[in-house]
Amino acid sequence: MEYGITREEALNLLKENIVNPNLLKHCLATEAVMKSLAKHFDEDVALWGLAGLLHDLDVEKTPDLSVHTKLAAQILEERAVHPSIIEAVRMHNEQAWDKKRSEKFHHALAAAETITGLIIATALVYPDKNLKSVKVKSVRKRFKDKHFAAGANREIILECEKVGLKLAAFCEMALSAMQDIADELQKS
Repeated sequence: MEYGITREEALNLLKENIVNPNLLKHCLATEAVMKSLAKHFDEDVALWGLAGLLHDLDVEKTPDLSVHTKLAAQILEERAVHPSIIEAVRMHNEQAWDKKRSEKFHHALAAAETITGLIIATALVYPDKNLKSVKVKSVRKRFKDKHFAAGANREIILECEKVGLKLAAFCEMALSAMQDIADELQKS
């Protein structure tokens, strides 16, 4: 399938638009989770991965949620990126658009990008702060504590159920995907 952008081009575009290394790592983590979900659901791994990688393309330029993803969509449209990727990027932030997520791809991206924050926050409370040390049980325990990583919207994470995954399985899949790239996510 033709996506209008290669992974390398997408990564370069991301680096042109995002300076904060932690935001770049968030995008890489989301890409990893989306690829894992795509494999699980027998979906297009490259398509889902690119959406995960590019989802916060404009986050530093449009931190206001009422406009976040509008510039990203415009940039991606100008580059003739696959419309499914653009729509998934748009819909991961419903607040900027006049419609609700309704497709599996959109729910998956919203849940995936949100759980990455919960998982990283969980790693940071471990004594060694190492993502590879995190256990699924810890992520699930932290999920139940609404005050922990309060920015990780639990309702959005639970959209995993709208794509057919129980929370426990989603936590395990997301954590495993992130642990697979832990060295890249934890380098300075």
